[in-house]
This record gives sequence, structure tokens and C-alpha cells, in this order.
Amino acid sequence: MSNGLVDTFRAPEVQDMDENSTPPAASSPDTSAPEGITRRVVARCRQLGLTQEDAAARAGMSPRYLGYLLDFGQEFDPDALFRLARVLGMTYADLVEGRGDAPPGRSPAAPYPRLVRLTEQECWDRLGTHGVGRIALQGEPYPMVLPVNYTVDGRTLAYRTSDFGAAASAAGTAVAFEVDHVDDRRSTGWSVLVGGRAERVDDPGAEQQLAALATTEPWAGGHRNLWIRIVPATVTGREVLAGPAPADPTRPLASGPS
Repeated sequence: MSNGLVDTFRAPEVQDMDENSTPPAASSPDTSAPEGITRRVVARCRQLGLTQEDAAARAGMSPRYLGYLLDFGQEFDPDALFRLARVLGMTYADLVEGRGDAPPGRSPAAPYPRLVRLTEQECWDRLGTHGVGRIALQGEPYPMVLPVNYTVDGRTLAYRTSDFGAAASAAGTAVAFEVDHVDDRRSTGWSVLVGGRAERVDDPGAEQQLAALATTEPWAGGHRNLWIRIVPATVTGREVLAGPAPADPTRPLASGPS
């Protein structure tokens, strides 16, 4: 294990364990998972502001026993790990195996990454493949960014909200709308940014047309019958590519911050 905080979770000698504990039958630790478990426990304790003593006490064990438990892993005392997972607000599987749905963006950059501008048509092609985006609008005391289910209608975007929902305040104002996709395995992805004006849809025929186009109901549930349409003034996008430079040398590179 590494030094520093992780070392505080090292196992004690057998005689330092709790009175009623039983040492594992094997003479050496199970190395299939313990260090991974320790890293996850240390990281989670840091997030929660817990010390080794805090975590152990809440899980009903001594700090020394906690260190021994982490060195020998799940085969030593599964019940104790269940208690520890509950204290840390994790599932048993997340503690022992790690999350399978870890947030994207933590993998290293791809070989020879290249940031390129998308054409407007490429932007619309990508907008049509997704159904969740983020709308940015003015708010008090700070601007707001809200995720919404959206629909592409020709060269406009539309989403449903409630009459008194936060996203309804976008009507009649200038807004930005962003959609992106990340491939964490390849360290590639794209984003499209639409700038324009939001309008209420009051025509029943247009409402029916949008409802027919929609591929899903709003995930937030509830009565969300107000349609807001975004009429774009600008549509821009960028894509991170991996591998050798594109075959087309005339394609412009994106400039500025990513």
C-alpha cells in the first residue's frame, strides 16, 4: 500500500485484534481485492470527513480491527464489510468491486488527440441522436443550467416543462443549449452549443406535432405540458478525435479553451 493516509489502515499484529476475532486461515493476505477496497475506503472517508476511528466506531469495530479487515479483504469478515459499506453510504458491491458506472473523464487522453470544429450540419446530425441536453438561462443570483429532455423539430429544439417550472422562465429570453457525448473508453467525445431565443409554443397543432416527435416523456415526471421552443441564432460544435491527423488537411482545428 502507499504511504500517508492509506498507511493508517494497515493491519495490526494478530494480538492487537478484537478479543473475539478469528484470524484468517491463510498465512498471507488475499491480494485479489484488499488494496482496491482500502483505496475506496480512504477516498470515501476523505469525502465524508471521517477519520479511521470514526469509520470503525460507526461500523462497530475497533480501528485496529478495521485495518486488519482491509488488509485481508472480503474473505476475512464479509459481515464487517457490509457494516462498513453501510456507514460509508456505499453498496457492498461498490465497496468490494468498485463502481461499474464511474463518472466519465478520468481516463487518460487518447493517443494523438485532435480537437476539431464540427460543421453546422454535423452539429444537427449529433443533436438528432440524443434526447437530453442542458439549457442555460438567466437566474438570481446566478445563471442556471438545467437538464431537460428535448426534441429536434427541423432546425429548432423543443422541450416540455411545467407552467411554473424553472425551465419555463426561459420563454422570451436569450438562452444557450448544450448537448454532449463522451466515450470514456476511447477518451473521445463531442459537444454542440446552440445559442438562440426561447419561445412558448401556444398553437395546439404545433403542440401535437411536438408530442408526436417526442421519443420519451420528461424524466422528471409530473404535469409538464408547456412546450418551449429554442430558435437558434448560432450552432457550433467541437469534437475530440483520437489517432492520426484527419485525412482532410483543410478541416480547421478548434481554437480557444476546450
